[in-house]
Amino acid sequence: MIKPIKYLSSLAGNPPLKEPHFYYEINWEGEKKTLSDPQALRGLISVMDMHAVLGGAACHYGGPAAFAELGSVVYSHVFEQAQKEKRPWFELFNIVNDAGHCENLHYAIKANYQFSDLSFEDLFKFRSIESPLTGHGECHLFPEGVLLSNGPLGSSFPQSQGLALGDALAHNERVTISFISDGALMEGEAKESLAAIPGFAKKGQLAPYLLIVSDNNTKLTGRIDSDSFSLAPTLKSLTQLGWRVLELENGNNIEACYQAFQKGLEFCKKDSKQPVVIWAKTLKGIGHKKSEISASGGHGFPIKSVSELKELLNEIFQNKQVPLEFNKWIQDLENKELNLKSKKVSTNKPVEWGSIAQDKVQVGVSKALIEAVKKQRPIISVTSDLPGSTGLSQFRKEFPSHSIDVGVAESNMISTAVGLSKMGYIPVVDTFAQFGVTKGALPFLMSSLSQAPIIGVFSHIGFQDAADGASHQALNYISMLLGIPHVEIWSLATAQEAEFFIGQAIEEFYNIKQLGKIPPSYVFFLGRENFPIENPYFNPSFRSSSLLYENAGATNETVVLCVNGTLVNEALSACYQLSKEGYGVILIHTGYISEPDWTFLEPYLKKAKGRIVFSEDHQLKGGFSSHWAQSAYEQKIFIDPIFLGVRGHFGQSAYLASELYEKHGIGSSSMYEAVKNLSLKKS
Repeated sequence: MIKPIKYLSSLAGNPPLKEPHFYYEINWEGEKKTLSDPQALRGLISVMDMHAVLGGAACHYGGPAAFAELGSVVYSHVFEQAQKEKRPWFELFNIVNDAGHCENLHYAIKANYQFSDLSFEDLFKFRSIESPLTGHGECHLFPEGVLLSNGPLGSSFPQSQGLALGDALAHNERVTISFISDGALMEGEAKESLAAIPGFAKKGQLAPYLLIVSDNNTKLTGRIDSDSFSLAPTLKSLTQLGWRVLELENGNNIEACYQAFQKGLEFCKKDSKQPVVIWAKTLKGIGHKKSEISASGGHGFPIKSVSELKELLNEIFQNKQVPLEFNKWIQDLENKELNLKSKKVSTNKPVEWGSIAQDKVQVGVSKALIEAVKKQRPIISVTSDLPGSTGLSQFRKEFPSHSIDVGVAESNMISTAVGLSKMGYIPVVDTFAQFGVTKGALPFLMSSLSQAPIIGVFSHIGFQDAADGASHQALNYISMLLGIPHVEIWSLATAQEAEFFIGQAIEEFYNIKQLGKIPPSYVFFLGRENFPIENPYFNPSFRSSSLLYENAGATNETVVLCVNGTLVNEALSACYQLSKEGYGVILIHTGYISEPDWTFLEPYLKKAKGRIVFSEDHQLKGGFSSHWAQSAYEQKIFIDPIFLGVRGHFGQSAYLASELYEKHGIGSSSMYEAVKNLSLKKS
């Protein structure tokens, strides 16, 4: 045995002494078993999601609803076993969730047991900045209830392999139980672990391992087999890989789930040299007919108003008596909705020319691509299940023959695009920035080495994916790509910019290739929330910055404020407030990040006597401001800077990105203070 460092787990250890509040009883081998009621769990998910939706956050019903029976069974057994052995449950089991959007189910089960002091009322702050219950489980915020952080699909399952290896090294007989969705199994990391886990187990290097797969042939944009390719051969191959496969035809029948789980647990405990997988056929969105028949299985939350919630709950409970507690929660939600309507809250509303756009920045993406195809440019869209969020969906709808969906596999998406580029096409890849720059970092490097450039459209940068939490918030998106040769990056603010700059990139790519030369890769970063629809100062220059606002009639020293992309509205609000108070400010949008255009910037810096404030929706280390400050030093450009950025912290869930901007000191109020202080600074 290799003795590990003594580790004191942060997980809440004592098994619940109470039975679950909402319960369902089954008979197992002549003994009554009390489990969480799956219908009530789906009801709790609906109520907690409704709270978040009212706050402005996206939420998810379909995936956790599908897992309700299996989740109920697992936690019931784990807690019962811990009580019998009078030991902390985590000494007996590791529980890992890699079905990221299903974390709200795990929260609901724990609250149903009042486990780790989690109450039903705690659930109703889900995804808010006040709550540790983030969109995806984050152990840095909820260490009492989350063992491994999850989020990007296929990320926690491979880590669980390390848990089981560690238990084997320490001679622990603990059982690792992992939850994963079929979509997550499309990821490369997951497929690597599907091969590695049985391989290590066969050599006696793994503690008992049980994997639970929810297979409903559904990903975000639709059915896996019709949109990309069938995953059935992968799942059928698990036997050949060395897994003991238990097929569960009805993963939403709680008695069948209990039987399969007990059987699987018995097998993996008896023979740890063969891991067990329960291949459960489930129905995504079960409990809500429209979600069940939807191609996406109700990936988001199926209703928008509290007025629809009672009908949804009646359907979930199959017109049986809805528990009385839900009536109170509905009333609370109705009051909350009325209060919000009475306040007529406008989120992040800019002023003057920055009126909220009806079109998000993403709209310009499809416009540019559609125009390029009409000009006979060989555009191929290669997506990994998120074109609706990144702006590609309209293009793909208009030109399906120019579109490929590789499934939930970002690394594979970029590598595929590299091959297409080598064959003479102009491939455009798209996903969330966090997935594109992390899972795509090595493929981007290989793209440059292979002299096969691509175009990337990566959305939800910085804190813009507010509700999903730290795992989805790309705070290193610039630093991850800035150091790769032959990759150029932009951060866009409007649909107007997206249409122009992406169109320019396509034309340059095409023209350079026509000359038999190699263009760079072009990567465009986008936000998620709305941005100004028009910029009256818009004077497009492909590799330069642009002026957004200038107040020349100030009584104090003028300051240059540099931001890009997602912080434009925040900066405009700060500028208008500063100008009202007599502070001179010149707002520059540094949309082209790779290299500063000092020819454009230097006249404004001279007006400001070098005074400059940088603010970025990014980690300060490795962001655009440190890159530009170094460039200023090398070019002997005098600057007197203040730097605003995220200082070595992870984010968390919040209803709005602006809440995180405020917390981390990069939003309008922080810009206002920084410009004001620098303006008053004596030379």
